[in-house]
Amino acid sequence: MEHRYIRAVPYALFVADGRALVPTELTQGPWSQDAQHGGPVAALLARTAESCESDVPMQVVRLTVELLRPVPLRPLVATSALRRPGRRVQLIDVTLTADDTEVAVARALRIRSTPLELPELPALDPPSPPDGVLAAAAGQFRVPYAEAVELRFVDGGWDLPGPVRMWTRLRVPVVAGESPSPLQRTAAAADFGNGVSWVLEFDRFLFINPDLTVSLSRPPDGEWIGFDVASEIAPDGYGQAVSGIFDRHGSCGRAAQSLFVDAR
Repeated sequence: MEHRYIRAVPYALFVADGRALVPTELTQGPWSQDAQHGGPVAALLARTAESCESDVPMQVVRLTVELLRPVPLRPLVATSALRRPGRRVQLIDVTLTADDTEVAVARALRIRSTPLELPELPALDPPSPPDGVLAAAAGQFRVPYAEAVELRFVDGGWDLPGPVRMWTRLRVPVVAGESPSPLQRTAAAADFGNGVSWVLEFDRFLFINPDLTVSLSRPPDGEWIGFDVASEIAPDGYGQAVSGIFDRHGSCGRAAQSLFVDAR
């Protein structure tokens, strides 16, 4: 079956077409007009990992994404394989291909999910809710994918060097006709960390993340997910962006991106 790139579809990041997942214009990233942002790719890998069948309830607690090459604005095929089976802990390998070429892979760690009686634990201080925080104004990193995710900055902003504290909300489904899971919402927004917490000028330097790791202590609750992000750059051409993840109840995880840094 011949696929075509679906342009200007505002209601989803991808549209299913048989086995293929066709990207909409919303998936375009900042580094090339022909390549996707890492957020949609991470969300699609999360969706594939979660869809891997299990005999017992499982929760993905860590997702590590490796971007092997720029992911083109072409139809993708996602496959998963149970790397380590188990009733307590599982490992799942996920692969994304475009035109039969691997473009991204991920490994997901799943742990069994079951009700458990616990002693009273220290209360987490809930952050300020996004209500009343103004939506982010357009900035130098605004790309088509930024229209798919609403950002509200508590501290910092698009046009200010990091660190940044912000709320995010995925405006559209990852795949048309589906409701995104908490993990998918988190993965979709976590890849913004590098861009919003920049410390080098965008027109003078590249700072591209070839990976993304999301580790959750619990699934975020609700549409709004928060990130405390800071970037650190070494004088040897690499660095890291690290995010604390929170929701309206408090902290719920961490995210990290390794950075390739170079002069333009």
